[in-house]
Amino acid sequence: MTPSPAEADLIITGCTVLVHDDHERIGFEEDAAIVVRDRVVEAVISAADAEDLAARERLDARGQVAMPGLVNCHTHAPMVALRGVAEDLPTEEWFNDVVWPIESNLTEKDVELGARLACAEMIRGGVTCFADHYFAMDAVAAVVEECGMRAHLGEAYFSSQGAQGREKSLEFALRHRGAADGRITTTLAPHAPYTVDDADLAATAALARAHSLPVHIHASENRDQADTSLARHGRTPIEVLEAAGLLDTDVLIAHGTGILDRDLPVLQRATGRIAVACAPRGYLKFAWPTTTPVRALYDIGIPVGLATDGAASNNSLDVWESMALTALIQKSTEGDPRWLTARQALHHATLQSGRAVGLGQDIGSIAPGRRADIILVDLTGPHTQPVHDLAATLVHSARSADVRTTIVDGRILMRDRELLTLDVPAVVRELGERMPALLDRSHGERIQEYDT
Repeated sequence: MTPSPAEADLIITGCTVLVHDDHERIGFEEDAAIVVRDRVVEAVISAADAEDLAARERLDARGQVAMPGLVNCHTHAPMVALRGVAEDLPTEEWFNDVVWPIESNLTEKDVELGARLACAEMIRGGVTCFADHYFAMDAVAAVVEECGMRAHLGEAYFSSQGAQGREKSLEFALRHRGAADGRITTTLAPHAPYTVDDADLAATAALARAHSLPVHIHASENRDQADTSLARHGRTPIEVLEAAGLLDTDVLIAHGTGILDRDLPVLQRATGRIAVACAPRGYLKFAWPTTTPVRALYDIGIPVGLATDGAASNNSLDVWESMALTALIQKSTEGDPRWLTARQALHHATLQSGRAVGLGQDIGSIAPGRRADIILVDLTGPHTQPVHDLAATLVHSARSADVRTTIVDGRILMRDRELLTLDVPAVVRELGERMPALLDRSHGERIQEYDT
């Protein structure tokens, strides 16, 4: 596409651009320029052709790679406040003895400050969009609007809350859908089949269809959950979702390391758009015996997006690390060094992650008409040189700290590693002052019982 001769909003010039061809294969255009107008990519052209174009702002990106912004397809952003408080524990103790007692203390202010710190971390790591599943989500939506990120947000609920929890999730989704100039999309967010009963799951499916809303849910998180569900109900968690009608809606399934072979035809015949979010670091920390079956899901056409889960289990919101770990763990699990390749990993980090959060037509690639969610990655450091295979360098040598600039909707949120929309020291100070009250477990309460 030839760019308009009128003044562009932004031109990024001199970079190597990660692009997708008509067959969705990863490629690179060297010495290129990206023209941004009205918050979208207008054109990707040669740097020479961009020299005479007028622009309100220009970024010289020589020596850098321009990539679509990364998407964190499943997290609990405010849980950065709990980073490191529950270490070296199995899943049941992690929830029941530490995390759910602490979360019974949560206030909206705690959620707001946690979201601010999380957004700062993600922007610095090249994440331009995140799918969040948590409580007090009005506070998270306000932070997203202010800091400039893109987000897919859902108010989590349990059946123990009664109908009020489900209604609150719906009200949040309808109230904030399309907010922040369209940067916020919303979802219904039942927690999981082991905390939301069949009646509530069916009611959620009906609400999703009635209001054209997607659903974001934990399901078959690990093999124990699948085995317990089979023993108690004669159905896997995926089969529970099918029976409730949820697989006839658009569903983002968090984790899925317990997806069994018998679940694959169930997912394949689903009439909704199904996606799975993979957050491999947490699976390693919890010593789960299996990982997300990326290859099997690929074979039946289900996109797998990359994620971190919350920082209480993952310790970071580094999607770059998730990309590298996913590639390595898949090689080990499949016993095949040819799977996942670096180019396949980049596809998961870009287009597939965009699809997983329902934004496959808007984000995930740098192409005319796509939202201008772009990151610039500096590969001049000694740990990335020399570059023999650019895809391999990006996946296996580069780090999130190599992201120099982060742009969302054409707005620069970080330039040369300087955050422009968030004050991290102020957030850290205020959050630190609130830690004693938040971490107090002397009350003996918890928001829920973990019993799959």
